[in-house]
Amino acid sequence: MPQRPVAPGPRWDDDPGRVEEDWLAWCEAVEEQLGPDEDDPGDAAPWDADIDALIAECRQITVEEAAFAARAARRGLPGGTPVADGRRGPGQPGSAQRRPGEFRSRAAGFAAGMLLDTMPGCGALAGFAAEAAGDDDRYEGACDDEVAGAIAAWDRVEAYVAARKLAAMAEFIRRRPRPGSPLEGPARMPESWDESISAEVAGVLAESRPAADAMLGLACDLEVKLPGTKAAFYDGTLRQSKAAIIASATAVLDPAEARAAEAKVLDRAGRLTPGALRAAIARAVMEVAPKKAKKRREAAARDARVERWAEDSGNAALAGHELPPDEVLAADQRITAWARELKKSGLEGDMDVLRARAFLDLLLGKDSRARQDGAGPTAGPAAGAAPGGFAGRVTLTVPLANVTRLADRPGEISGIGPVDPWLARDLANAAAANPKTTWCITVTDEQGHAVGHGCARPEPKSHRKRAGPAPPGGARDGPGFSFTAIGEPGPPGGYGAWRLRIPGGGRTCWSLSTRSPRRSAITGSRPRAMIPGSSSGT
Repeated sequence: MPQRPVAPGPRWDDDPGRVEEDWLAWCEAVEEQLGPDEDDPGDAAPWDADIDALIAECRQITVEEAAFAARAARRGLPGGTPVADGRRGPGQPGSAQRRPGEFRSRAAGFAAGMLLDTMPGCGALAGFAAEAAGDDDRYEGACDDEVAGAIAAWDRVEAYVAARKLAAMAEFIRRRPRPGSPLEGPARMPESWDESISAEVAGVLAESRPAADAMLGLACDLEVKLPGTKAAFYDGTLRQSKAAIIASATAVLDPAEARAAEAKVLDRAGRLTPGALRAAIARAVMEVAPKKAKKRREAAARDARVERWAEDSGNAALAGHELPPDEVLAADQRITAWARELKKSGLEGDMDVLRARAFLDLLLGKDSRARQDGAGPTAGPAAGAAPGGFAGRVTLTVPLANVTRLADRPGEISGIGPVDPWLARDLANAAAANPKTTWCITVTDEQGHAVGHGCARPEPKSHRKRAGPAPPGGARDGPGFSFTAIGEPGPPGGYGAWRLRIPGGGRTCWSLSTRSPRRSAITGSRPRAMIPGSSSGT
């Protein structure tokens, strides 16, 4: 915008009696010259605000918070002054607003919403954080919120430093391309690099070769496939462990697909826990390239194995990897069933301990149930005490178009997480083979929002005969499921009644209804025996 003359500032070295008058006059002159794009924010204090009153109010808030923390400490309750909720840092919810109060310590800039609390990770931030900590790292005079802000700042600095280390590794890769792998693409990276790099990186870092390979692979992926993740890593929004989660999940994708997948999670990746991020990026990969996700799962299944190792405590561990999900679910249910039998018998321990004991009982053919005569374990669980099979209350989150084979979108199963479309159908088919299975299905719309939820069991054979064949038009029969409109009205304002046909000829009736433009429900039932269930969604 064009420059305009601005009234000179008040001269603070003039007559003290005129200082306030000159200051207010200057503020009014500047305010008149502000253009429409230079308006102050709505929450800014007016020019003539009583600064002394504001300072007194802030000090009073701080005094009251300190007194409250002291009373809590005297009573043995969790003490401390208030700390802003949520992830801290640039663009994060915990730093979105400033807390009222007086901040006078060297760490004042790290209080919620303050300048250093929203500063991206960099070398300068490390310097400010070190100055706030002091030589003894005790943050003298800082309140709890300022120390929490410093913790988050050091986390961003740590991520920034790790990102720069991986950038140096990427440069090392550029300097050692494998013969026949020219530097290419915007990142000027080779497709593969000389094997000697792994040994050299492992040597300078005193790391194992596998760890060095993992770091080199992550460095390459950030340069070639994941520019958004790299940027978030640099500014401290993502630490290295989260960047590695995204890189691992997108390993099967080409650069364009990887960028599409990361774009689906980066807006919230910084505030997600590692587990939640792993589920989110897994779902994104399945949405971007479902067939590649399926291929990856099938390839990994060829590496199925059982491993044992020593725990740091001196005990041992045993685990299976890359096993069939339906059999894992069935085995998990059987372990839980036998653990309950052990609990009924009076065996001591919480459910985790009893499940561990049940796991070994089932593998070794032992019966560890407590006996009244004081005798030791008998041979094997009693017949029928630990039923097998994949049954029980099975909750599937599957897009409606998936169930009817109209589209291939990822689903989700409780205890497993996001699953590719083919696995979602396979798991549903496996559960359908057991007549004791209770179906809990959450139907989602095209945007992935839940439009309803309900539970029911397959209808008896006598009901199937009375119901007759499925009406023509709309049914998609096959080895899996079909969703068919049966021409009966559902709840008012809904989509009518539909029949879910499961493998083996079983059918369960579901009625979809919309309560309002922003709230939906699905009611599951056996024919003529309603079992209500609902879930709201947008």
